[in-house]
Amino acid sequence: MLAVDLAGEAVKAKNGAMVAYDGRMDFKKLSGGGEGLRGMVTRRLTGEQMELMEVRGQGTCWFADRATEITLVPLHGDKLHVEASNLLAADAGLRTGTTFTGLRGAAQGNGLFTTVVEGTGQAAIMSDGPAVVLRVSPAYPLRVDPGAYVAHTGKLRQEFQSGVNFRTVLGEGSGESFQIRFEGEGLVYVQPSERNTVGGQL
Repeated sequence: MLAVDLAGEAVKAKNGAMVAYDGRMDFKKLSGGGEGLRGMVTRRLTGEQMELMEVRGQGTCWFADRATEITLVPLHGDKLHVEASNLLAADAGLRTGTTFTGLRGAAQGNGLFTTVVEGTGQAAIMSDGPAVVLRVSPAYPLRVDPGAYVAHTGKLRQEFQSGVNFRTVLGEGSGESFQIRFEGEGLVYVQPSERNTVGGQL
């Protein structure tokens, strides 16, 4: 559960994620994932669905979703790439948008686009079990199962890799037929659980 103390300012959170609050709070649904009409059109076209609300007031507000684990990600003018379903809350000053993920998104079953949070502040992401933060450097690239991927920050390049071969088709594969390869400098957040993906079915 995430507790947010407010003193007149606002926070953006997943629509319906409030579980309790004290003091005085106002709740307002944000159209287009907080990006207004343009964001609404973009998200409809891309299929990246994210419904946010703005919470403003005086007091403490608690947020949660399906008892998932919550990790705070500090941003200092950089970008957080995260699946819309894994974003719980973000400082009101952070901007949200969509970006193209290509085949990675298709393998995860989440579409070809994902959510980007950028600016200075904190974002709260959710994971099925405690998220593990893995560092990527030029000397140490990283491969991640699409079903375990949650988010990433930094200057990272993604490459979708397929290990599908004749043994996979015959049902003798390892079950790890698809991976995302990350190269560059940054952090990747993974969960100790795999969501059901296209890659997980091969």
